[in-house]
Amino acid sequence: MSAEGVTLPTEEQVLEALKIVKDPEIPVNVVDLGLIYGVDIAEGGLIDITMTLTSVGCPVQDLIRADAEMAVGRLDGVSEVNVEFVWTPPWGPDKMTEDGKRQMRMFGFNV
Repeated sequence: MSAEGVTLPTEEQVLEALKIVKDPEIPVNVVDLGLIYGVDIAEGGLIDITMTLTSVGCPVQDLIRADAEMAVGRLDGVSEVNVEFVWTPPWGPDKMTEDGKRQMRMFGFNV
């Protein structure tokens, strides 16, 4: 609970909200793809998300940012969402969850 008496979301709630965000080129959500590197929840409802993309030149970076901000911004207690893209460490299939790998195999990807 924050100082103002507003209950802040947990990291688990933020990650669950992010599961609706998908890379349009890959049919798996950003959490199971292993693109989320960090979630910071500050007093006042400020949520900072550190994430990466599958490639540095990803043409849908702005779309993914907007989708992530909208998904997390809907949670109770959130006042602002900032998404920062980082490129270190680089993303690789080893960062995917087991569920993400299973989903990729269902779509014919060899992971």
